[in-house]
Amino acid sequence: MQFTRPTLFCLLLLFAQGPAIRAQEPATPAQESAVPAQGPALPTKVFGYRDFALQSEIDRKFLAVPDKALAAEEMRTLTAAPHVAGSVEDYATAVYLAQKFKAAGLDTKIVEYKAWMNLPREVYLQATDANGAVLMTGPSREHVDDDRFEDDPRVLPAFNGSSPSGDVTADVVYANYGRPQDFAWLEERHVDVRGKLVIVRYGANFRGVKVYIAQQHGAAGVILYSDPADDGYFQGDQYPHGPWRPGTAVQRGSVQYLFKYPGDATTPGVASVPNLPDSQRLPLSQITSLPSIPSIPLSFEDAAPVLKHLGGLEAPRDWQGALSFSYHVGGVGAVRVHLQLKMDYAERSIWDVVGKIQGVKAPDEWVLVGNHRDAWVYGAADPGSGTVAMLEAVHGIGSLLSEGWKPKRTLYFCSWDAEEEGLIGSTEWAEEHAAELAKAVAYFNTDVAVTGPRFEAFAVPSLKEFVREISAEVPSPQGGSVYQEWQQEQARTAARPRFGVFNETPAPEGREARVGDLGSGSDFTPFLQHLGVPSTDIGSVGPYGVYHSVFDNYAWFVMNADPGFAYEQQMARMLGLEALHMADTDVLPYDYVGYGRQILGYLESARTRATSEALAPVDFRAAFTAAERFETAATAAYSKQSSPAGDLCTLNASLRRVETDLLAPQGLPDRPWYKHTIYAPGEYTGYAAVAIPGVNEAIDARDPARAQSQLEALTAALNRAAATLEGIH
Repeated sequence: MQFTRPTLFCLLLLFAQGPAIRAQEPATPAQESAVPAQGPALPTKVFGYRDFALQSEIDRKFLAVPDKALAAEEMRTLTAAPHVAGSVEDYATAVYLAQKFKAAGLDTKIVEYKAWMNLPREVYLQATDANGAVLMTGPSREHVDDDRFEDDPRVLPAFNGSSPSGDVTADVVYANYGRPQDFAWLEERHVDVRGKLVIVRYGANFRGVKVYIAQQHGAAGVILYSDPADDGYFQGDQYPHGPWRPGTAVQRGSVQYLFKYPGDATTPGVASVPNLPDSQRLPLSQITSLPSIPSIPLSFEDAAPVLKHLGGLEAPRDWQGALSFSYHVGGVGAVRVHLQLKMDYAERSIWDVVGKIQGVKAPDEWVLVGNHRDAWVYGAADPGSGTVAMLEAVHGIGSLLSEGWKPKRTLYFCSWDAEEEGLIGSTEWAEEHAAELAKAVAYFNTDVAVTGPRFEAFAVPSLKEFVREISAEVPSPQGGSVYQEWQQEQARTAARPRFGVFNETPAPEGREARVGDLGSGSDFTPFLQHLGVPSTDIGSVGPYGVYHSVFDNYAWFVMNADPGFAYEQQMARMLGLEALHMADTDVLPYDYVGYGRQILGYLESARTRATSEALAPVDFRAAFTAAERFETAATAAYSKQSSPAGDLCTLNASLRRVETDLLAPQGLPDRPWYKHTIYAPGEYTGYAAVAIPGVNEAIDARDPARAQSQLEALTAALNRAAATLEGIH
C-alpha cells in the first residue's frame, strides 16, 4: 500500500501494537554458554599493519562492548510486528535503526527509493479429484499451539514476491526440486508439463529458478512446498518442540529472476530514486527479471492431499519425500487444481538507513557493512539476527568514537530494505553510488547471522585469509576463538547447506578453515558481481526449519537459535572487527596469491569438463597463461604488501583496482548486469556460486563458440588485473 510519511509518534505506536510477547526470555548468565572472561590472546602482528600494537588496543576495547541484554532488547523491538517491505511497520524499523545509528555518533540518513513490488489481494487454491470431490482448499492458516505471534492481523497471506496474478485450472505434475535434470526426466518419460500446474519442493536451487525452468517448459503455474524430508519432522522435532518446520508453516519468498538482474525490475543499472522519470523505467513488456506464470507457496500439510492423489508414474527413489505415501508424478487427470492469485503491483516506497563515519586519512576509500531489515513476517533469524549483530557492532564503534577514535577510511553501516523482494534496497543504493564505489575497499555482509553455533564464512579469495585472521581474535561461546571452533567443526562434520549459500567441502583435521565462495541471494550481490567491490558474508548456523514463515519470531529464536544471545555477541564482534581492521589497516590486506591459485584451479576443472563432455575443441592456453601471469604478479605484489615503503595511497589504489579489473564491461551472455568474470550466481542454481561463469555455463550449454568467446573475455580480465599488479612499485 502507498501512504504518506507518518509522524514518528504514530509510527512507533503502530510498530508496538503487536502481541506483548515474552515467550521465553534470554537465559540467565548461569544458564547460558557464556563468552569466557579471558578471550583468545590478540596477535602482535597482522598482515596489512606496519605496527599492530595500537590496533590491538582498539580491538580490545571494541570486543568488550557488545552486550547480551541490549541485543535481546533490540531483537524484541525489531520482531514486535510483521514488517514486510514498504509497510508502515517497515518504515518504523527504519526510524528505529536511524535513532540507534545517530545515538552512536553516525551521520545518518533514511534514503527512499520507489520500486515495483507486489502485495497479495487474493490467494486461493482448491484441489479436486477426478470425480470433482474437493481434496483441499487453501492456503490454510499457519498454526501451532502456544505461539502468540501467528494471530497478528497484520500477517499477510503467504505469497511469492514477483509472482504475477493468474487464474489457472489444470492438472498437476510433480517435478521434484524443479531442476533441469528433473524436467529432463519427465520429458524422457513423455510426462508433458505444458499447460499444467507443476508442484515442486523447496531445496537444491533458488525458488525463482524453479519457476523459470517451469516457464521454459510451458507450465501454466507453479506450486512450491516445503517437504518434511528437507526441513520438517524428518530432520527432528518440529516447532514449538524443536527448531524444524511444523506442518502448517509456509516458506514465502521472491521468485524474481535474480540471476538475470536483482533490484527494481523496472530499472536495471539505474537507481529507482523517487523522482525518476518514467522514461528511465522499463515498460513492463521489456522486463526480463519477472516471471510470466503465477506461483504460490504452500505448507506440506496443504500440499499433502495434492501429492497423495496424483497417480501416474511412480516417482524415482530420490524424488520421494517424507510424507506417508509413495510419490507419483501425476499429469493424468487424477488431480485438478484451481489457482487464483490477485496481486497488487505498484511503485512502492522503501527505505534504506545509511550511517556514515567520515575517514580522516583516506576519506574517499569506503568500507561498507550491510544487513537487510525487511522480513516476510517477523524475521527474527532472517534478518533480525543480522540487524542485531550490526547494531551491537555499531554500539561498540560508537563507544570508540566517544573516546575520540576516528577511522582512517570512511565507514558506512547500511540497513537495506526490500532485500526479500529481490535485493532491491542494496542494489538501488549501489547503482546510485556506482562511481564512488569504484574506490570502496570492501563490503561486509551478514544476513541470517544466527540460527545456531556453527560459524560459516564466504568471501572473494582475496579476503578469505582476512576473515580467518579476524575470527582468531574473537572469543567463541564454546571456548577459545571462533577460528579454533570453526576449524574443529569443519574437521568433525560434512559440509551442510544453509539457506542462500552452500559450504565448500570441509577441511581435514589440522587444515586451515575453509571459506566458501559467494553466489547470490543476499546483499553482497550488487557490490561484488556488478561493481567489483571485494566482499564477505558471515553467519553462525544451526537447525532452522522456520525460514520465511510466521514462526521465524522471537519465541522461536530464544528457544532454538541463541537463548543467551551469546552468538549475537560473537557475530557483532566478527562484523565490527572486519570493519575496524579494513578501515584502519595501513596496506589493504588482499591475498591475490590465493586468488590466483583458485583461478588456476577453476580453469583446470573447466578444461577437464570440456574434455570429458566431448565438447568441440576449446583452446584454454591463453587463459592459463594469463592466470599464471596473474599469480606471478600477485606473488611479487605480496612481498611489497608485507614490507610496504613509499606512497601507500598509490599502492592501495592499485591493489583495490585488481578486483575491478576482473569485471567484463559487456557482462555475461544474456545477463549483462552481472559483470564479474570469476563469480556469479548460476542461471539454473540462483544461490550457489558458479566459478568462471561465462566459460562453465557455455560448457553446460554445449556451445564451444560461446565457451571460446568467454575464455577470451576472462583472459582479457586476468591480463588487466596482472598488469595492475605488475605496476606496483
